[in-house]
Amino acid sequence: MSRVILDDHLLRDLLADEADSALSRTLADNSPATTNLYLVRLCRSVVRSSGGALTGAWPLAAQRALGDRLVVLDEDVQIVPMRSIAFRMAELAATFGLSSLGAEAVAAAEFLAAPLCVWSGDHGPRIGAAMVGIGADYRLLDKPAPERG
Repeated sequence: MSRVILDDHLLRDLLADEADSALSRTLADNSPATTNLYLVRLCRSVVRSSGGALTGAWPLAAQRALGDRLVVLDEDVQIVPMRSIAFRMAELAATFGLSSLGAEAVAAAEFLAAPLCVWSGDHGPRIGAAMVGIGADYRLLDKPAPERG
């Protein structure tokens, strides 16, 4: 089965068992993968006392449950080792003006020959341009599952 790179919003929804129809369709034929920095950004959101942008509206119990899933991340979720893509990240950052997070996402997608799926509300034009520039598949998925309240 092929892989698909998920950003932190989509990873959150997958791990919280709140995948919407667009994400569910994507994962029907692909195994999930993510990057080190998307994973860190999601973890940071969970550990903030008030929750971060990704989990701030969630009840504390839901944040803790997600944190538990992050600590023992399913083996199904592949994370591309930074050492495998670090030099390529530097090249992509220099060529396309990407942040470290963006460069890692693009390099990971290239490394796995996988689509990069990003929540449409977090679309980064430079990441999209870099994906087009390297001839890779960049997918914007509709709004993730509703925020918890």
